[in-house]
Amino acid sequence: MTLTHLDENDKPKMVDVSEKAETVRTATASGVISMSPEAYRAVVENTAKKGPVLQTAVIAAIQGAKRTPDLIPMCHPLMLSSVKTDIEELPELPGFRLWVTAKLTGKTGVEMEALTGVSVGLLTIYDMLKAIDKGMVIREIRLESKTGGKSGDFRRD
Repeated sequence: MTLTHLDENDKPKMVDVSEKAETVRTATASGVISMSPEAYRAVVENTAKKGPVLQTAVIAAIQGAKRTPDLIPMCHPLMLSSVKTDIEELPELPGFRLWVTAKLTGKTGVEMEALTGVSVGLLTIYDMLKAIDKGMVIREIRLESKTGGKSGDFRRD
C-alpha cells in the first residue's frame, strides 16, 4: 500500500488533486455529549451563565468546518457551499447529539470538515457548561454518510 501523504523521500506532502474531476460532495457527521441533569436543564431552560449554549455551538460547528485546513495537516482549503447543523435533545442521557453536514462542488471530499465541525461544536458545549459539570463526556464522533468522489457513497447502517 502506498501512503498518499508521503513523497518518494518519505517527506510529508499534500495530495495533488488537480487531475480529479469536480463533483458535488457531501458529508454528514455526528457526535454526542452527555452531561449531568443540572447542566442539561441549564441548556434547555437557557439559563447557562455564558449565554445560549446550542446557538453558540451551531456557530462554532460552522466555524470549525470552515477552519478545518487550519487545524488538520494536509487538508485542502475548500470552498464550502453549505454547512448545516442539527441538534437532537437526548433527555434520557441527558445530553445532545450534534449533526453537521458539509457540501461543496470540488475535487476532494468534505468528511474532515463535517467531523471537525462536530468536534468544535461539542467542545463549545463543554466549554460553556464546564462551570456546572466538568464530568461531561464527548463520544461517538463519527462519519454518518458521504456522497460524491471516486470512492463512492457511504452510509452508516
